[in-house]
Amino acid sequence: MIQANGEQKFMPLYEALASEVRWRIMNLIAGREMNVKDIAANLELSPSIVTMHIHKLEQAGLIGSRRVRLKGGTHKMCFLTEKHIEINLPSASRTKKIREQTISVGHYTAFDVQPTCGLGTREKEIGIWDDPRYFLDPERVHAAILWFGKGYVEYKTPNYLLPEETADAIEISMEIASEAPGLSDHWPSDIQFTFNGVALGTWTSPADFGRAARGKYTPKWWHRNVNQYGLLKTIRIDATGTFIDEEWMSDVTVADIKLAEQFWTLRFAVDEKAVNIGGLTLYGAGFGNHDQDIVIRVFLSDGTSQ
Repeated sequence: MIQANGEQKFMPLYEALASEVRWRIMNLIAGREMNVKDIAANLELSPSIVTMHIHKLEQAGLIGSRRVRLKGGTHKMCFLTEKHIEINLPSASRTKKIREQTISVGHYTAFDVQPTCGLGTREKEIGIWDDPRYFLDPERVHAAILWFGKGYVEYKTPNYLLPEETADAIEISMEIASEAPGLSDHWPSDIQFTFNGVALGTWTSPADFGRAARGKYTPKWWHRNVNQYGLLKTIRIDATGTFIDEEWMSDVTVADIKLAEQFWTLRFAVDEKAVNIGGLTLYGAGFGNHDQDIVIRVFLSDGTSQ
């Protein structure tokens, strides 16, 4: 069955159907294969005219054909390929609006980190590795990668919701991984996520990736024996709970995360009491396998304006 809509690719289908002759051709071959000569004789039309109509039906995907040897000659045998067509007309329902805002990896507003730790821009390292003081270096706002063994980094972003707007869901996506001394394909780390002071849940990162290959966007000058790339993870908070890549994380809903706050606060942490204290690496645009910073998407309810 063909399921069609208003996309340009279905225009040949609608054109093919807009002909009485082509409907008569489909009626003839609905129950059996016929060659062009026999179709033309049944319709009392010339073979050249029938060939033109068959070509349009083939373009639309409604009929097929095959060439067979018959009575000393080669015949094009035509047959119907579809029995049903479903056409979806434009829906009157309103498309949900999505507002997207990004946060650069280096634009954290609070931190408390312990080694191993460090930062880097797309062009160079920032300060000295394993010295938390450099997390306050003025150049840290340009960081495109940061890592630490345990502790947290915290980001604030403005709440752009208008008084008449309501959010159905929030999504937070980032490229993230563990932080091992060097690289390790097995280095689990329990990473905690908090939004506006509400604990969303914990995800266990499996590794500090990069032994097999460099990150797709990781700069060429970057050291080969340390963090190369992470995993792109998406946390979604909606009316049913909190999920990471569609897997349940907690029962925290969008109504629980204090969206009325003037500024929204996002925290990434590795607690010293965690089962797996394997650190954390955040990759921004220009590092890792996904050329993006931290992204927050707000899904607005129907009926609210942007």
